[in-house]
Amino acid sequence: MRIHHLIAVSSFALVCVSTAACSKSSDKTTAQATGAETKVAASGHTHEGWWCKEHGVPEEVCAQCDAKLVADFKSKGDWCQKHNRPDSQCFICHPEKEADFASLYEAKYGEKAPKPEADDAEHEKQDKT
Repeated sequence: MRIHHLIAVSSFALVCVSTAACSKSSDKTTAQATGAETKVAASGHTHEGWWCKEHGVPEEVCAQCDAKLVADFKSKGDWCQKHNRPDSQCFICHPEKEADFASLYEAKYGEKAPKPEADDAEHEKQDKT
């Protein structure tokens, strides 16, 4: 009787693990189909939080992460051609704008905003050219 119980418990555990693996695979396929995972893999962050640590703005307005936002920024004339991002979010051309966004972070979390990760790489690239 004990062996039957062990086999039943093991079978149940195997089914649970298989189901979890399949659902993650299906989520991954959906993300790939929508193009979402490509950006996550390229940028190294998941876009699940309120703040885009890579670009130093709230995720909901980060046109560098969400290509669907680009047309709206461009239609309003808010686009930096040189750095391929909204001009209002181009901290390379307008370093003072970083402080504006950082104040939003500070108001929400009560602490200093993290320095945008992408700008460090962009500045290094600019310095080499």
